[in-house]
Amino acid sequence: MEPQEEKPIIYTMENKPIVTCAGDQGLFTSLYTPLAQQLPREPMEWRRTYGRAPKMIHLEANFVQFKEELIPKEGNKALLTFPFLHIYWTDCCDTEAYKGSVKEDMMRWQNSLRAHGSADWVIVVVETNDAKKKNKTNILPRSSIVDKIRNDFCNKQNDRCVVLSDPLKESSRSQESWSSFLLKLRTLLLMSFTKNLGRFEDDMRTLREKRTQPGWSFCEYFMVQEELAFVFEMLQQFEDALVQYDELDALFTQYVLNFGAGDGANWLGSFCAPVRSWGGLLLRRPIDMEKRDGIQHGVASLLDLRSYLFSRQCTLLIFLQRPWEVTQRALELLHNCVQELRLLEVSILEGALDCWVFLSCLEVLHRIEGCCDQAQLADNCSHTVGLWAYATDKLKSLGELCGLISDKGPTSEDLNRTVDLLAGLGDERPETVNSLQSPYKKLKEALSSVEAFERHYLELSHAAMEMYRAIGRQRSARLVGKSLAEFYMRKGAPERAEVFLQDALRSYVSEGWSLPVTHTRKQIAECQKLLGRTGDYLQTSALLAGDVNLINEERKHFCQEILTFACKSTNESMKVTLGMNAFAQLTQLQFLPAMASVHSGAALQVELSLRFLMPVSVCIQQLAASIHFSLEQVGIHGRSKGPQRQTNPGTVYFSHGNSSGGLPSSAVIHPSLELDEIQDRSPSDNSINSTGMVCKNTHLIMRRHDSSSSPDTPNCVSPPAVTMDDGSQMLKVQDVMLEPGNNSITFTAPSGEPGTYTLRQLCATVGQVQFVLPHIYPLVQYEVYSQEPELTVEPLSEPLLAGLPQKVKFTLLTGHYTVKKGDALQLSNTDTMPILPFTTCTASILNPAAERMGESALSIQSSEKVTSISLPPTPPYHTLEFQLEVLCIIPSGPDRPANERLTNGEIRHRPRSYSHPDTPMTAIDQRACILEIVMSIDCPWSIYSTLLALTFYIPFKTKHSLLSAGNRKYIQVCVQNVSDVSFQLSDLKLSEKHHTSLELQSLNTKAKQLVCSKQSVFCLWEVRWRADLPSCLQCVFSANFSPLQQDISAFKPFHYQFQLERVTTLYSVRAEILPAAGEQHCRSGTLCGLEVCITRLTEPAEGEIGDEGKAETDGLRTTKLMYEVADSSSNWAVCGKSSGMVSMPMSASATHKVQIEVMPLFAGHLPFPKIKVLKYLPHTAAPAIQPDPDSCVENDTLSLLDKSLDDQGDTASIRSRGSVHSLGSTDQQQRGLPMPRLEPFSPGQVFNHSHARQVLVLPTADDHIMEVNAT
Repeated sequence: MEPQEEKPIIYTMENKPIVTCAGDQGLFTSLYTPLAQQLPREPMEWRRTYGRAPKMIHLEANFVQFKEELIPKEGNKALLTFPFLHIYWTDCCDTEAYKGSVKEDMMRWQNSLRAHGSADWVIVVVETNDAKKKNKTNILPRSSIVDKIRNDFCNKQNDRCVVLSDPLKESSRSQESWSSFLLKLRTLLLMSFTKNLGRFEDDMRTLREKRTQPGWSFCEYFMVQEELAFVFEMLQQFEDALVQYDELDALFTQYVLNFGAGDGANWLGSFCAPVRSWGGLLLRRPIDMEKRDGIQHGVASLLDLRSYLFSRQCTLLIFLQRPWEVTQRALELLHNCVQELRLLEVSILEGALDCWVFLSCLEVLHRIEGCCDQAQLADNCSHTVGLWAYATDKLKSLGELCGLISDKGPTSEDLNRTVDLLAGLGDERPETVNSLQSPYKKLKEALSSVEAFERHYLELSHAAMEMYRAIGRQRSARLVGKSLAEFYMRKGAPERAEVFLQDALRSYVSEGWSLPVTHTRKQIAECQKLLGRTGDYLQTSALLAGDVNLINEERKHFCQEILTFACKSTNESMKVTLGMNAFAQLTQLQFLPAMASVHSGAALQVELSLRFLMPVSVCIQQLAASIHFSLEQVGIHGRSKGPQRQTNPGTVYFSHGNSSGGLPSSAVIHPSLELDEIQDRSPSDNSINSTGMVCKNTHLIMRRHDSSSSPDTPNCVSPPAVTMDDGSQMLKVQDVMLEPGNNSITFTAPSGEPGTYTLRQLCATVGQVQFVLPHIYPLVQYEVYSQEPELTVEPLSEPLLAGLPQKVKFTLLTGHYTVKKGDALQLSNTDTMPILPFTTCTASILNPAAERMGESALSIQSSEKVTSISLPPTPPYHTLEFQLEVLCIIPSGPDRPANERLTNGEIRHRPRSYSHPDTPMTAIDQRACILEIVMSIDCPWSIYSTLLALTFYIPFKTKHSLLSAGNRKYIQVCVQNVSDVSFQLSDLKLSEKHHTSLELQSLNTKAKQLVCSKQSVFCLWEVRWRADLPSCLQCVFSANFSPLQQDISAFKPFHYQFQLERVTTLYSVRAEILPAAGEQHCRSGTLCGLEVCITRLTEPAEGEIGDEGKAETDGLRTTKLMYEVADSSSNWAVCGKSSGMVSMPMSASATHKVQIEVMPLFAGHLPFPKIKVLKYLPHTAAPAIQPDPDSCVENDTLSLLDKSLDDQGDTASIRSRGSVHSLGSTDQQQRGLPMPRLEPFSPGQVFNHSHARQVLVLPTADDHIMEVNAT
C-alpha cells in the first residue's frame, strides 16, 4: 500500500467502498447525485461465512473514474483501495455508433478486468426518449441493443447487463427502473464484499497459521488484520472491527507470556529494545500514524505497540457508546504493561514507567470527560476511580524518587533524575498545547517544586478518596488514606497522619485483617510517640507486645517500653490505665466447690486461668477482682426457690476467638442476652402473683460501640480510667509472677452475708500501670444462701394406691437450723391414713454435696392423736432422709366426702385440673377416684404447723346395674381395675341392710377372682323375696383384695355401698307381628300388623297415687302413658302413626292393646321394632321428680322420642331431649307457663317381652316370563 494512498483514507475516517465507472463519464456525472443519495437508503442483509450471524448494513460507495492502475496487483492486501465493483455506463441506441466506438471501448474495458482477474462488473444501458427523437432512422429497439451487448459481453451472465429507463424523469416507470437498478447494484456490491473479504480472511488465517515458522513477523501480520478491521469500520461494523484488535491484543499477550516461560519468538527482539520515550497514551487522534509507521517498519517499542493498539480500541468503543469499558480496559492495560516490561526485561529509566502510567491515566480520564457530561461522570465514578487511585500512587512514587516528599527537599541527584524523566516525555502534542489541564502540563508542574507536588498529590488523593466513599468502597478509601498518612509522616506531620491511620485501623479490626492491623498499629505507635501521648502509646505498645505477627525482638521492645514507664515514677498522678485484653486474657474461671452456690460462712475458692500475652515474664504487684453484692430474695431463701431459677455454672469459659493476629475477641464477638426469671410471691402462702424476665447484662447490650470504646476494644487509644474498689468485697492476690502462656491464680471468695456476688472487673497492677478488664463476660456469679428448713414428703413409687401399705419418703433440708438431740416431728394422726409400725427405721444424713455422711435409728412413738418421730442430731445445710409406711383406708359409699360421693355405683370424679402435677395420670384411667390426705406436722424450728399432702388413687372403679326377667330381679356388680397392678379378689358378698326377709342368692361360681390391670370382673346375684319386693334397696358389696402372688395375710377389705329405688316391675309389654290376610308368613314390601299389648302387673303403691297426675274414668283411676314404635336399624317402616297416648287403669292385670301397621323392608329373621313406653304428666301435675342418680341401668335401656311433630301423628311435638321431656312451645317454656311433660320409667319398671324376638320374613314372590323364538 502506498503512503500517498493511505494517508487521506485513514485520516478522514470516512472511507467508502470504491466503485469504478467507465464509459460515458458525462452520463455518469448526470446520475451521480441521485445514485449516491439513494444507494444507502435501504439496508441489505449480509450473510457471512462460517455460520456467523447475518447483519443488516447500509451500503455506500465512493464512485471514481476507471483507471487500470486502480486494479490491485497480485499480492496487494490493501482492502481500503480495492475496487469492489466496476460499472460501464452507456446510453447508446444507434447501431452505427455501437459498432464504431462503443463496442471496442467495452472490449478494452473488459479485457483489462479479465487481465487482472476481476469478475465484479456490470454494464448499465441508460434509455432516454430524447436520444430516440434525434435519430429515428438508425435507431433500433432498445431490446436489440441490449441483446447485442448481452450476446457480445454477457453471454453466460445476462444479469450483468442492466437497463435504466428515463432515470431523470419523475414517472412511475423511472422509479421502477431505479429501484430495480439499485437492488441489483446493492446485491452485486454485497456479493463482492462477501467474496473478497472471505478470500482476505482465508489469506489472513493462512498467514496466522505460519506464526511458528522462522521469519514470521507479528508486525506484518498486524498490518494485515488491521486492514480487515479498517474494512469493518468502513462498513460501520464497529463490533467486528473491535474483535480484530482484541484478537491482535490476545495474540501478542500470549507471545509475551510464552517468552516469560522460556519460549520466545525471534520477532519479539525488536520489542525488547530500551524504551527512549514515555509520553503516555494518545487518544485524541483517530489513528496515531507515527506509531503505526513504527509498527509497520518494525521499530516500535513495547509501549508504542500497546499505546497504538489501545488507542484504536478506545476509538471503536467510543463509537459503540461504551466509554466505561475504556476505563476498565485502560486499568488492565497499564498493569499488564508493567508486567510485560518485566517479563521481556526491557531496559527503561527508573521512574519512566511511572511517568507513562501517570500520563496514560490522566489521558484516559480526559478522553472520557470529553464524551460524557458531568452528571454521567458523577454517576459512573466507580469506573474511573481506579484510574484516579493508580495515578495518585504513581505520582507518589515519582515524588519519593525525585526527593519531593522528604522534609529536606530534593538533592542535586534528585534534580538530575527529574530532568532525565522530563526529557523522555518529549514535546507536548499539538492536541493538548492549548489545554491548561493537560496531563503533560500537570506532570511537568508537579515535578517542578515541592509545593506544586504536594498540591497535585493532595488533590488527586482526596479526589480518589471521595469517589471511593461515594460508591461505598470504604476499604479502598481507607487504603488511599493510609498512603496519605505515610506522606504526612514523611513530611513531619504526625497529627494529620494519625487521623487516617485510626480510620484504617478500625476497618482492619472490624473485618479481621490481622497483618494490616499489626502494620497500622506500628505506624500509630510511631505517631503517638512523636506527639507525646503516653497513655495512648502505652496502650498501643501493649497491643503490639502481645501480637504474634511481630518477631520476638519487636515484641520485647514494646513490652520493655511499658515496663520502663511502670518503674520510672512513683507519683500517683502518673498512673495509667490500660485495657487488659492486650496484656492478658481470661480463659477460664472455676469455683471450688463446683456448684457455685454455698451457704453463708462456707469456704469458696475461685481459680482464674489467664493466658499471658507478653513475650517475657512480668511480676504483678497485685491482681484484684471487684465484686458486686446484691441482696436478693432468692439469696435469702435459697434452695426453697432453687428449681425456679437458673443454677450458676461451676466453670465458666471465656471465648476470645483467634488471637494470633492480635485481634481481641471484643473485635468480633458481641455479648448475647443473659436473661433471668423474676417472680413476685405472696408472703402468706408463697403462691406466685406474677412472673417476668430481666436482662442481667443490660450495661453490655445497650452501650454504644461506635462513638466511644471501652479499654478492651482493640482500636481504643485513650481508655477511660477505671476506679477499683478497695473495700472488703474484693478478690486480691499479691506479687504474682505471670509467665508467657497459661497461668493459674487462686482466690478465696467472701461468703459471709447471704446474697448474690457478681464478678465485675479484673485489674492487674504493674508499678504505675493498671491493666483493667472492665466487664467480665459471660456473667460470673456465685450465690451465698441462708436457707430455711424445709420438709417434703414424696412417694417411693408412683402412684400411691389406697387400701394397700405404701412407702413414703420424708426429706428434711435443715438449712441454717441445727437439729439437736431431742428434736422430734409431731404428726397428727388421721383415721383415713394411719402410719403403720416399723420394726426398724433408719435415717440417712447427707452433706450439701449429696454425699452420705451416716445413718441413725429413728424412734417412733404413736398415740391416739399424734405420732412422734425423734430426729437424730444433724448439722446445718445437711439433708435428713427416712421412710415410713402408711395405709390409706378406702372409704365406703356413704362415708365419702360430698364432692366425691358414690351414687348408685357412679363416681363423681374430680376435674382433671385438680390432679396432682407430679402424678403420671397417663398410666391410670382418668375417671379413677382420687383421694388427697393432708398431714399436719409440727416442727421444732417453727411455731406453725406444716401441711403436707399425699395423693392416693383407689385401684378399683365399681358400678352396679339392675337386671329384670319378667318379675325376677338380678343385681350385677362390675369391679374394674384401673391401676397398673394385678389383684386377687376373694369373699365376694352382697348384702341388704334393712330387709332381712330379702334373699340375695349368689350366682358366682369362683371363690377367688383374678383382676388384671385395666380389666373388669362382673358378679351377679338374684334377688328373692317372700311377700312384696321393697321399692328401695340399700346394698353393700364387700370383697377382700391383695396384689397377685401374696399370701392370705396381705388381703385387705373393700366395700361398696349403693342404693336401688323403684325396682318393682309395673308394666309388661308384649308384641306380635301378624302377616297379611291370606299369608302364612310376612313378606318384604307387604304390610303387616303389629299388635302391642301393655299390661299393668301390680296394684298402685301408696306413694304412686300421689306422685302422678291421675284421672278418673268410670270410677277407675287411670294414668296416661305414651308409646312409641321406632326401628333404628331400618328393617321396618312404620306406616301411619308410630306413637300415641293411652289411658291405663291403675289396677292389676289391666291391659291395653294398640294396632300398628308396619312393613318389613328386607327378608330374613328380622328383630321386632323397638317399643318405648313413657309417663305422660299433664301440665296440672306437680313438677316431676328429678331422676334419681342412683337409678340403675337396665339392659333394654329406653331412648327418648326423636321425631318431629309431623312424624308423631296425634302426639305433641317433643322439644326436649333431656331426662324429663316437656311438650309445648319454646315461648311457653321461656315464660315459665305450666306444660305437659314426658318422664321415662325407672329401669326395671317396664319389661318388654319381645325385646329380643325375631320374625321370619319371606322375600317378595317375583315371576319372570321369558319369550323364546325358535326358527
